[in-house]
Amino acid sequence: MDSTAPPRRSTASTSLERFAWLSIAAAIATIALKTLAWWLTGSVGLLSDALESLVNLVAALLVLWVLRLIAAPPDQAYHYGLGKAEYFSAGIEGALIVLAAGGILYAAIPRLIAPEPLHAPLLGLSLSVVASLINLGVGLVLMRAGKQHHSITLEADGKHLMTDVWTSAGVIVGVALVYATGWQRLDPLLALGVALHIVWTGIGLMRRSVAGLLDAAIGHDDQAEVDKIIKEYTRRYAIKFHAVRTRQAGARRFISFHLLVPDEWSVLRAHQLSEEIEERIRSLVPNAGVFVHIEPISDPASYDDEDLDRM
Repeated sequence: MDSTAPPRRSTASTSLERFAWLSIAAAIATIALKTLAWWLTGSVGLLSDALESLVNLVAALLVLWVLRLIAAPPDQAYHYGLGKAEYFSAGIEGALIVLAAGGILYAAIPRLIAPEPLHAPLLGLSLSVVASLINLGVGLVLMRAGKQHHSITLEADGKHLMTDVWTSAGVIVGVALVYATGWQRLDPLLALGVALHIVWTGIGLMRRSVAGLLDAAIGHDDQAEVDKIIKEYTRRYAIKFHAVRTRQAGARRFISFHLLVPDEWSVLRAHQLSEEIEERIRSLVPNAGVFVHIEPISDPASYDDEDLDRM
């Protein structure tokens, strides 16, 4: 017996595309502003900021592609849908962030050896502040949408933008200090610090992506809801549960278990109880597909399949 949530995934994913377009527009605007700020000042700190915004644009385009991909409903080739494509998106975005850090290091190290004065720093800093405010607003919107719709793709893109905001703030403060103190080597040192910071962010995204591709269980809060329902029905009826397994693929959650019922129960009664339990789980765990296997409680063979690899 199996039951999955109503086929709303396609509509939901399609509606999320507007957030991807918002991210693309923000990336284009910030690239223009930060590149102009670097061109005016010659600061490698601001160059590092502009390079990260270029990664933001590539990541936003990737988000749009992934959201369109997962909007496709399950078919004969992909029975469980394409939700795991979100993990590829997050992993690629993490790799792009690391590559951007490499570009920053390439630009900063020569300037550390032979520092150069900055030009028009106040105008450049003003442009960078405007770009950071754009990223701040869009990042908050994406993170909120990602959590609301259980989309790791949007959440990762939002966190990436928020990382950009913090690094931009550091760059702005650093360039201002260079202007105030005249210590030119502070600019490339700041760029190196930005590079190390975004490497850490990129590695974190890649680790989360790998965990999702390895069929990680659903979150602890969702597992607690499932456990609570199992304990409730075990108390109410002379039934047992075993082989409870969960996994997550993007926004989709998969929950399976064996329901052991009294031998004298009819198929209809066992089915009705199973439907009731499935509905309870779906009401508490978003985007859940629930799969139940019913077995007689006193048959020894019912206990031979608790492990994943049945002996």
